[in-house]
Amino acid sequence: MDFAMFSRDLPPAAPGRGTTMRSLRRAVQEVRAGAPVVLDGPDPLLLLAIETASEAGLAEFQALSSAGALLLLAPSRAAAIMGGAGPDGPAAAAVALRVPDAALTVATLEALADPTQGNTVTPAWTKAPPQAGAALLLAKLARLLPAMLAAPLQTQPDQSVLRVAARDLIAHRAAPFDTLVRAAEAVVPLAEAEDARLVAFRPEDGGTEHLAILIGRPEDAAAPLVRIHSECFTGDLLGSMRCDCGAQLHHAIRRMAAEGAGVLLYMAQEGRGIGLVNKLRAYALQDAGLDTLDANRALGFAADERSFGAAAVMLKGLGIHRVRLLTNNPDKLAGLEASGIEVAGRVSLSIAANGVNDGYLETKARRFGHLLE
Repeated sequence: MDFAMFSRDLPPAAPGRGTTMRSLRRAVQEVRAGAPVVLDGPDPLLLLAIETASEAGLAEFQALSSAGALLLLAPSRAAAIMGGAGPDGPAAAAVALRVPDAALTVATLEALADPTQGNTVTPAWTKAPPQAGAALLLAKLARLLPAMLAAPLQTQPDQSVLRVAARDLIAHRAAPFDTLVRAAEAVVPLAEAEDARLVAFRPEDGGTEHLAILIGRPEDAAAPLVRIHSECFTGDLLGSMRCDCGAQLHHAIRRMAAEGAGVLLYMAQEGRGIGLVNKLRAYALQDAGLDTLDANRALGFAADERSFGAAAVMLKGLGIHRVRLLTNNPDKLAGLEASGIEVAGRVSLSIAANGVNDGYLETKARRFGHLLE
């Protein structure tokens, strides 16, 4: 993703990494709670996340903002509403729609943001502000639908309304992994691998910890077997048949135990990085006929929102710089190599279809380029 497009015409970030991280953490908490926040830039914008907006939050937003609120959406979601791409085209970081004042209600905004709901309002295209892309990044950091109500400030809010710098959001999204720290370690014998340890890595931004499952002594191997596994609550814990995640998880652990050593990196990137709630929305869209890639795009996300830079940081923290990667996904190979990890070879992870996930596996091969032998 070209993060430069988000930062066009934005001023330099304020100094102080600690202050920046605190403001980002607070901004995520505020938008998840349905509170307005101010996005600082050349022309500050008041923002309200559509997914968590309440009548009280909308009233506070309207009291602080000038007339002419805009709905900021991902181009793919706006195109679905409007029946075609807007004036900036599908490559824009974000686009803006103007909603009639009479239709500015929580229910109407939610229907415009969420394709699993029925929308009956037709907005109009309008010019997106320079900070629109950063506004949607804030929603994604909060694991919310990328949809924000935005308007210029009419009055300066008091200190209870948080301010966050647009450029800080861009910088964090472009390189969020350099602050992962090794937080804790414990021996955790597994049913399929008794000689196992768990190492937790904590991000400085307050996000969810990533876990490394170490089987045997992979640190001592020249090129240990490694798998990057994105968490999947439905597949890993519940045994969902919609995906192959749970089967891949257990196959990988058994394979590493058989070899005597390996590392499974369990990444907090549910639903290809869109979060569990949005993954459930994507499932609903798949039940209506979309495949997994188009469902993510319909919600306003990229086909895959993950980055594998954090996995590379974790491996380096474990003292591992050369691996054999257990994967069918070429993007994981490229992601590790781009982050300074040498991939000595790819090891196939073949899981048979189960009669429910046949279409899902076919989509992974045909549209994501997975190498399913």
